[in-house]
Amino acid sequence: MTAVAPETPALRTARLRAIGALILIVFAAALAFDLPELLPLQDAFFDAMQRRSPRAAESTPVTIVQIDEKSISTLGHWPWPRTLLAQLVHTINAYGPAAIGIDIVMSEPDPFSPERALAHVDADLALLERIASLPSNDAELATAFRVAPVVVVLAGAPGSSSQPIRVPPILVRDARGQPDDAQTALTRLMSFPGALSTLATLNDAASGWGLIDAEDAQGIIRRVPLIANVNGTPAPSFALEMWRVALRAPALRVATANGAIQSVMVGDRTFVAEPDGNVRLYFSRRNRGRAVSAVDVLNGSVSPDQLKRSFVLVGVTALALGDNVWTPIAERMPGVELHAQLIENMNDPPFLTRPSWAAFVEAGVLLVLGTLLIISAPRWPVRYASLVAVACALVLLPLAYFAFRTHRLLFDAATPAVALLTLFAAMLALTLADATRNRKALQEVVQRQREESARVAGEMQAAQRIQLDTLPAADSLHDPRLELAAFMEPALEVGGDLYDFYKLDDRRLFFMLGDVSGKGLPASIFMAVSKALCKSTMLRSGDAGLGTLMMRMNEEVSRDNPAALFVTVFAGLLDLDSGELHYCNAGQDNPWLKGARDGAVTRLSQGGGPPLCVVEDFEYGVSRRTLGRGDIICIVSDGITEAQDGRTALYGAARVESVLSSGCNSSREMLEMIRADVRKFVGDSPQADDMTVLTVRWV
Repeated sequence: MTAVAPETPALRTARLRAIGALILIVFAAALAFDLPELLPLQDAFFDAMQRRSPRAAESTPVTIVQIDEKSISTLGHWPWPRTLLAQLVHTINAYGPAAIGIDIVMSEPDPFSPERALAHVDADLALLERIASLPSNDAELATAFRVAPVVVVLAGAPGSSSQPIRVPPILVRDARGQPDDAQTALTRLMSFPGALSTLATLNDAASGWGLIDAEDAQGIIRRVPLIANVNGTPAPSFALEMWRVALRAPALRVATANGAIQSVMVGDRTFVAEPDGNVRLYFSRRNRGRAVSAVDVLNGSVSPDQLKRSFVLVGVTALALGDNVWTPIAERMPGVELHAQLIENMNDPPFLTRPSWAAFVEAGVLLVLGTLLIISAPRWPVRYASLVAVACALVLLPLAYFAFRTHRLLFDAATPAVALLTLFAAMLALTLADATRNRKALQEVVQRQREESARVAGEMQAAQRIQLDTLPAADSLHDPRLELAAFMEPALEVGGDLYDFYKLDDRRLFFMLGDVSGKGLPASIFMAVSKALCKSTMLRSGDAGLGTLMMRMNEEVSRDNPAALFVTVFAGLLDLDSGELHYCNAGQDNPWLKGARDGAVTRLSQGGGPPLCVVEDFEYGVSRRTLGRGDIICIVSDGITEAQDGRTALYGAARVESVLSSGCNSSREMLEMIRADVRKFVGDSPQADDMTVLTVRWV
């Protein structure tokens, strides 16, 4: 079968960028058409900004007269007789408020009115006639409504109303004088088949009538209508109607353009709305200072400044009685508080605004940053491309927050950020898929590399045999005064550990164990050079002291060392007649000495200096020790003490000492016990470093 040649990197990069550009265009088009508004991510991001910086409500034109637990415990269970509500309205009106909003649905006659409460009670005719002549509770409340600027509520209903609703005059005017466009704009309003209206007696006595319903998206109130459509009739919101009554305006005016709502005007006030007549509230935390208890109003213990020329809202807030709604700032508020928030937003310019061109700005920003990502991602390493992707996504968040804080503008940074990260993930996946497709084309190259690797491996095995052959055999010295054992096991094919021993004369034995920094071929070559130079130095200057010999070895090994490698060495000179030992430790682990007489294991820790090739002209110190017959010296490289098991635990010097204390009486036995114990400890874990052991017993 003919092999397919691998594609060039330029061709692969061009294809990846083309696919990335297609994905980017799809995302940008979705943003331009503002499709993310159908998903919860956009609302969640806008809510997060409000929670981070809610509106500051330092002063408010609203006072909430709340029928709370305190009022109910003092004046009786809810609902109250409407004569008590009439008294509350009269008391509030005496302070001269701008408007009084009664946020209570009263669609049925008062059951506590005498003519209804005693309708089924047996009584004489005269008593019934006297009761019938008394004014009803609803009539008393209507009288209070007539003398006060009162606004009553309409509540949207799922079915058509049995009685006509009452709303103020609403004049609709199109900017280009197109009646059809104005009618089209009204069809975009929040719509209700019908509305639950206040009792006709109270409705006729009120000054205004407003709708209390709001758009509940995912259980959170974010947008409220300034004007809505109730069975074909435009109806103002409760808060807007309170503004109309407060400003004594005879009618509301609605401006439309291009089949969409532009603004709602009342008196000299203009409130810009979204195309469907809704506005986005900028919520503040609950302000306890805007609320007073109804019982305190009736008792006259409320400051006149709280009610004079203010918007007064009367609503039920008692636990389990009032209607509560969730807001973007993660606070649950009574429904009457929602109307207060809307009135405050209408008093402080402006509402939160999502401009009609915001979606195009977001799409443009996505195109710019996405193009940067497409250019950089295929060429850069994954870690750098990932940083670029995250940076592009994160830079949008502070920009959107700045627009929110300074101008109350809502730009969606979350959706473009997610789109950028998705684009990067897609390009990364495409890159991996492209690499998989090219794998077959690279098989021949891999096969050739395997053949080359096999050849190199063979050469490395030969190098290993040569290296091990350069180390002296333990039985090469035939001397009844001496017993030696040694092994070196490289971590790779060749290693950097070394050991050596030879007799300088008939009486003196030199032995050493060293470890070259690093592993593999460079370390093995330096090991061979170091071993040869050390032996040459010893044989040429064998009459000098061990400290002088170490200093000369340091000089020789350091001379040609461009790679700045170093060698740790433990070297000893043993007098085979007297047992006197001279030793020097240049950075190697301290060896152990096991006494033949008492079996005690000690460390040879004195004398020495830094490793060879570290400090020039260093004068190494030498220590002396007289051995007893049968004493054994055990030297190990750090590959023994730092051997690791499957949990990366180290073998450690304590385990070596434990093996030495366990009764071994010969050099060979000691070496084999250490070797076996290390293998048992390591198990199947790969060897991390070269392992070398040298044991010397004076007989």
